[in-house]
Amino acid sequence: MKIQNGNIQINFECSGKEDGPVVVMAHSLGCNLHMWDAQMLLLEPAYQVVRLDMRGHGQSDVPPGPYTLDELADDVIAVMDSQNIDKAHWVGLSVGGMIGQSLLLRYPHRFISATLADSASSQPEAAGPIWDARIKAVEANGLSSIVDATMERWFTPAGNNSGSSAVAAVKAQLASTSSKGYVACCHAIMKLNYIDQLEKINVPVSLIVGAEDPATPVSASEAMHIRLPNSQLTILENASHISNVEQTDAFNDVLLSFLKTVS
Repeated sequence: MKIQNGNIQINFECSGKEDGPVVVMAHSLGCNLHMWDAQMLLLEPAYQVVRLDMRGHGQSDVPPGPYTLDELADDVIAVMDSQNIDKAHWVGLSVGGMIGQSLLLRYPHRFISATLADSASSQPEAAGPIWDARIKAVEANGLSSIVDATMERWFTPAGNNSGSSAVAAVKAQLASTSSKGYVACCHAIMKLNYIDQLEKINVPVSLIVGAEDPATPVSASEAMHIRLPNSQLTILENASHISNVEQTDAFNDVLLSFLKTVS
């Protein structure tokens, strides 16, 4: 399903219980809405679930970049408005968690709670050259040139060597992502700087992070937890960046318990 937001189309899927509480979900950089497939069987019986492909990804349009986190967040609001969704629970991983912070700060009346997984609220100074190098590599040689290195960050060695079809599906999503869309979203992530505004967020927030996540480490979630007045923090053992896939059962337990508490 697609909606028009300005001059672009955003792809999304609605599923689950039509009259249930609404859960809106946003994926990681380089993935698409199917990153959340492992959560659907447990969410759909009780919740109306809306998953979207952020611009530049999946079946959404790839407008010229760079993008901003606020633009990515406004795409979410456009999807919610198109479905007459006044309020929802937010679930975002990685850049999806960053988009969530923009939403909570700019549209606080639209969200009941937020789960921010494997995310961060600011970029350390040392990250700039890393992002620059990654962008240059993708622009010069395509996204395929960084797929293997990305998978090494996203999953533990055990996860990458597990033969898991779910891990393989994430790799396929990354390989099929538009290089232009990927780079445009990299620019949005590089501007991340919400750390000094987190105290303004009053909705319940669940922070989840893989214990072995090198991309958005535990320390980043701890820094958010200290500043978010109504937050809880869960560290998932034996998980790296895409923790909802690598430790699906543990992730689902935390997510569903939190949603039940705040619904």
